Amino acid sequence: MGLTARIRTRDGWAVSHAVVTVTDRAGTQVMRAEADAEGAVHEPTPLAPGAYTVIVTAVGYGPVASSALVTASGRVEVGTVTLARLGGTELPPPGPWTVDPAHSSVAAVAQHLGISSVRGRFTEFSGSIEIAPAPDEGTKSRVAAVIRAASIDTGNGMRDDHLRSPDFLDVERHPEITYVSTGLTPVAPDRWTMHGELTLHGVVRPVDLDLAYLGTGPDPWGGTRAAFRATTELRREDFAMNYNQVLQAGIAAIGTTLKVELDVQAVQGESLPGGL
Repeated sequence: MGLTARIRTRDGWAVSHAVVTVTDRAGTQVMRAEADAEGAVHEPTPLAPGAYTVIVTAVGYGPVASSALVTASGRVEVGTVTLARLGGTELPPPGPWTVDPAHSSVAAVAQHLGISSVRGRFTEFSGSIEIAPAPDEGTKSRVAAVIRAASIDTGNGMRDDHLRSPDFLDVERHPEITYVSTGLTPVAPDRWTMHGELTLHGVVRPVDLDLAYLGTGPDPWGGTRAAFRATTELRREDFAMNYNQVLQAGIAAIGTTLKVELDVQAVQGESLPGGL
């Protein structure tokens, strides 16, 4: 008896904060029930036979209304109700996610001689993402990452050794680069400014990332993956990396700023599946 329903997003994720309201022909509310953590609604109270309107709402989603006819059984089986996120973008389901280094990249671009760019990347890093439950996933989710400074690779061994030296990263004294987010400011349905603290070369500074969500989908190993892209620009002097060589023409060999480009693929869960 009573009412049963399953509330899902367009991607099939449970909407745990959904509310189902039932009104009679006069518009009077006769039942109200909340979805559980799995997006399921089970209200055992029977309804009197007749015609009703079932309305499903959730913060951050557009409402859905449908008609229902209750027979002598007093039961209403609404079935699966799909809610569309306001703005049209479905975000990853809440909970822990783990960055997959094999399918992610941490890159930096520096200007060289004032006319070209040198690209480098870090090959050893790890990270975790905690997606907050709706409707706060776009503002209260968190990220933490650790990069091994010595894993810098620009494709030139001599240059990489210099970058590892005290002139730049000083990897013996500062082996790790860390970033911990402190908040998110929405810019668009699938874009945010991520605020956080970057520890680089022993200096801690606030750094904002321009963050974009690229989508979620299944992988060939039975898991679920989400993709993100983030960019920012750093000034070397902000992190006490002041080394430079000025050429005879007065041009600095290395630019004072770095463009940072992050392409991140994360796997749902607290750890990576084995064998990947």
